[in-house]
Amino acid sequence: MTLLPRSGQPFALETHLPSAPTPASVSSAEDDLRALFGQSTAVFASLAGPAHLLETANAAFFTAIGGSERTRTGVPLGQLMPELLAQGFIGLLDQVYRTGKPYTGRDARVVLGQGEAAREAFFDFTYEPRLDAGGNVVGVRVIGVETTQVKQAQRLALEHRVLLEQIARQAPLPEVLEGMARAIEELAPERVLVSVLLADADGRRLRHGAAPSLPDFYNKAIDGISTGEGVGSCGTAAHRRQMVIVTDIATDPFWDDFRDLADKAGVASCWSTPILARDGALLGTFAMYHRVPRAPQQADLAVARIFADTAALAIERHQAEQAREEAEAKEKTARGDLAFLLETSTVLASALDDEQALEHLAASCVPRLAPLCAVDITENGQVARIATAACSRAQQRLLADHIPVYDAADDAVARVLASGLSEIARRTPTGPGPWQELGVTGYVCIPLKDQGRTFGTMTLLSTGEHTFDGHTVALAEELARRAASAVHNARQYSSRAALARDLQAGLLMPNVPHVPGADIATHYHPAGEGLDIGGDFYDVFPLAEGQWAFMLGDVCGRGALAATTTALVRHTARAVAPLLPGPQDVVKAVNQALINRSDSHDTGFVTLVYGQFTPSPDGLTIDFVRAGHTLPFHIDTHHTAHPVQAPGSLLGIAPNPHIPVHRLCLRPHESLLLYTDGITEARNAHGEQFGEDRLAESLTNGPQLTAHHLIDTVNKAVHTFTAGHDNDDDQAILVLTAT
Repeated sequence: MTLLPRSGQPFALETHLPSAPTPASVSSAEDDLRALFGQSTAVFASLAGPAHLLETANAAFFTAIGGSERTRTGVPLGQLMPELLAQGFIGLLDQVYRTGKPYTGRDARVVLGQGEAAREAFFDFTYEPRLDAGGNVVGVRVIGVETTQVKQAQRLALEHRVLLEQIARQAPLPEVLEGMARAIEELAPERVLVSVLLADADGRRLRHGAAPSLPDFYNKAIDGISTGEGVGSCGTAAHRRQMVIVTDIATDPFWDDFRDLADKAGVASCWSTPILARDGALLGTFAMYHRVPRAPQQADLAVARIFADTAALAIERHQAEQAREEAEAKEKTARGDLAFLLETSTVLASALDDEQALEHLAASCVPRLAPLCAVDITENGQVARIATAACSRAQQRLLADHIPVYDAADDAVARVLASGLSEIARRTPTGPGPWQELGVTGYVCIPLKDQGRTFGTMTLLSTGEHTFDGHTVALAEELARRAASAVHNARQYSSRAALARDLQAGLLMPNVPHVPGADIATHYHPAGEGLDIGGDFYDVFPLAEGQWAFMLGDVCGRGALAATTTALVRHTARAVAPLLPGPQDVVKAVNQALINRSDSHDTGFVTLVYGQFTPSPDGLTIDFVRAGHTLPFHIDTHHTAHPVQAPGSLLGIAPNPHIPVHRLCLRPHESLLLYTDGITEARNAHGEQFGEDRLAESLTNGPQLTAHHLIDTVNKAVHTFTAGHDNDDDQAILVLTAT
């Protein structure tokens, strides 16, 4: 026969009986079995007669059936354990006794005991007939092993996996903790009540997390308890960062302050395990309560460790998600602030004089920062109200008619002009003014400074329920700082801004022309914030007799000098292309123009792809020159991208560059993609470049798309590779697709 011990691993028990046993040998065999199973954890019992009278059994049998009143022999098994009759086990004994054939059960469920004392158990067992010397059945021998712990472990493992799946899909933390508590309570062999408390960020207090079976009054009473030595099981465990076992709440000093509460809740023991993060930080506690005084077994301790670690995983995942959401909210706020500041700065920079800049400043503050705004400056020893803004014209007129007194001690504007410090108050400003008519409830007065000298103020006024918080004040002060700089440099700044816009506009086409027979798309993304003038450029323009020219290039360097070189290349090509026979001659003319540059405008070399194409019913016939630029890609009708191997030298270096013409015929739905090195040299966090191979793979793996879709595919591939890291070079793309 084969038995399964608690470990679940089988062991063999062989009993050798003679073919014609004598009464003495039968008795001896029974004695051997009793000796073998006497101290074993396997269950053994010997039953006699059709009533199944219990003759003998080992300690494991009496332990399994439970209760000291059941530790007796000489009574029928059905009388000792009446609950077995309804569950069919007495009927199985009858069957074995009647037929003489053994019966084996695997993972059989049995309810032992009756009423509140009943417990669920699982057994692997064998009923074997006992034979006398004549081969007649005289009783039944019961041999088995309890598998309850294995079964419970399997159930707990399944529930544990479910919890891990919930955590992986980012289920809400209360749902995970509640599910964990209920699973343990339902599957634990002893009646247990589970509680999870969550630690505050500073680890000084514990808050209610989940406790589905503890009374509400108890959960509310311990919500917010401090962590410290002697503060119950949980407070002490959190303080010590180690498990605290209280087997009897009625006598343990840790529970002196909570004993009455525990008695009212009907709990008599509590084992608490701290929930710790991977870095050792306190996350909370995992507690197991019992209705009676009880010490934990090894299995209990294992369950506590496993589910405390699971709770830690769920809490850390929750905190990470919270941190991500908070970071996203902060990032969204920061982006909104930055957009507001950039937008306002752009408006301020476009002002032609001081007064116009200050009018823009006041207008930008309402209603973004406050319902009312007034800007005052000093002129010839007097205060002049130079700009106002309000939510209504009537309010704006009232505010514009009020002029602060320059040297009045009770005037907020005068004080800020004198001190150079911001003044904030949740009341109406001191001194005369239309405060009651406007319904003013508070103000912020911020100095406008030029190289340390206060030349004016910006006053924001709140009305109704509006109030100023620290974030608004900081944003207003930053805006005032930028406005002061814009006021001082209004004309120069607007001039530089206009120059930058004009130069940048010279790099790129305002609109892509419509070309019959061709689908054309372009993309340009500046490096960083895009405040510098870039060196990447592209162009498409018509030639005679239905022919078109295109180019894409990159000037060495950035800024105004790079922009002038870009303009030189574009304008030279546009000027000479209608006059010269082919791409090679146009590019040579561009190279000569670069060679002829003044030394003061020399920004180095230029890379360029210039070509001319003619649409036809068969597609596009393209003749182009590649002058040191990145290799173009040809995307054929099989969705495969091939680099076009066309040799060519850099421009602006030597007077006679090697720039042969390459011809390419695009059939319908085929494309030619040109790009600058900002695409292939984009780097990920490890410093690895995107490269031509990844570019070819992204183009090859995509479906046959339009020119715009090809650009989107490339941009998505680059963004995924760089994980959103800012590029340090401009990126430009030009796609020609034959239609």
